[in-house]
Amino acid sequence: MGPVEELQLKLGYMFRDIQFLTKALTHSSHANERAVLAGDNEQLEFLGDSVLGFLVSDFLFRAHPGLNEGELSKLKGFFVSSANLVKYAERINLGEYLQLGRGEEKTGGRTKQTLLVDALEAIIGAIYLDGGLEEARRVVLNFLEPQMEDVGDSDRQLRDFKSALQEELQAQYRGRADYVLRSEEGPDHQKIFTVEVLIDGEPVAEGLGLTKKAAEQAAARQALERVSNG
Repeated sequence: MGPVEELQLKLGYMFRDIQFLTKALTHSSHANERAVLAGDNEQLEFLGDSVLGFLVSDFLFRAHPGLNEGELSKLKGFFVSSANLVKYAERINLGEYLQLGRGEEKTGGRTKQTLLVDALEAIIGAIYLDGGLEEARRVVLNFLEPQMEDVGDSDRQLRDFKSALQEELQAQYRGRADYVLRSEEGPDHQKIFTVEVLIDGEPVAEGLGLTKKAAEQAAARQALERVSNG
């Protein structure tokens, strides 16, 4: 299996016109050195950035109807940020498939966050052109949906999953749940919190939230599902 076929399997999308994918993987340094007629991925990256922003906005609007405009904007900014997107690019080893010029190759271009994120966005743009909006939605949500669904809503809407989890643990004669703040990302007025819940000292689930309290509740919800089904 060639690298192009391998990448398509990782993406879960097979291109009808493989030139779209080839262009999405072509950095300007390679295109300039080789005088590639099809050009580089910058235009596709521009398009993919817009497609991604729309799809994330649409999902959050539908999945979290109780959030206000500021909260939705904060979440969108987090999910489409380079710091978040690079995790997905690294998961599929996207750097291995990039077409780079000699200079970029020598300076570690295959691991540069900017190049990886640009290429990922270019691929989203390429899928949109090749297969349409719904195929782009399917691929994007395959990466992001679990993370976006996990976000705890604003405090006023939350069911008390922490209490429900503790009650379930008591019913199973297990220990208490402890919540550990793993990260705070973003500026002070736009922080996203990640909290991990431990049961008997063992990590069970993580939750994201607009506040620490919301992240704890999101983590408790996931843990409750696993404890109840396990």
